[in-house]
Amino acid sequence: MTIEWRVSDSLVPYEAALADMTARAAAIREERAKERIWLLEHPPLFTAGTSADPAELFNPHGFPVYEAGRGGRYTYHGPGQRVGYLNLDLARRGRDIRRFVHQLEGWMIAALDELGVEARREPGRIGIWTGHGAHEAKIGAIGVRVKRWVTLHGFSINVAPDLSHFGGIVPCGISEFGVTSLEQLGVGADMAALDAALEHHAQSFLASLDDKCEQGACSP
Repeated sequence: MTIEWRVSDSLVPYEAALADMTARAAAIREERAKERIWLLEHPPLFTAGTSADPAELFNPHGFPVYEAGRGGRYTYHGPGQRVGYLNLDLARRGRDIRRFVHQLEGWMIAALDELGVEARREPGRIGIWTGHGAHEAKIGAIGVRVKRWVTLHGFSINVAPDLSHFGGIVPCGISEFGVTSLEQLGVGADMAALDAALEHHAQSFLASLDDKCEQGACSP
């Protein structure tokens, strides 16, 4: 892989992560640093996207709330949830933000499929979904920002977080459906297994962003 693949083993404070990815994005724009995919976990917290509605924040746990600067609404992060922050240069990867989001979704779906989870997109809803009927729930979230064609923020996938913590918000503004995790689904895969699946499909994801790819032709 021609970009940096970084995995943090300990919990990373949100403010430190935000400062780090912002600095990395600036360095990439100035051609002083390589692109990066950074996998980490945060302490329990909520982030507010640019469309966040204060009425959707209940926060009975008293977790800190951070203005994220990304798109979307309120999201929970905490131990047991894999967060992926992407600093990618779309100026040389097609300059297509919609394709970036679509292929990011495809990368998450491919990784989950490798672990035995049938995940999918749902029209009109943000995130990655699994199950049907009464068992339909969200297992992954996406919230990105693109500044001068370099991406910030990224995605999260629930491995084994405390799902009760999601009760402090309306996750991503969608109240009709619940939130699930690999653990709740009975999938015997830990964080390391998810990381391996993400890394296995990362090159296909990156290739799908290349300007030479036609829409959908390089999907992972």
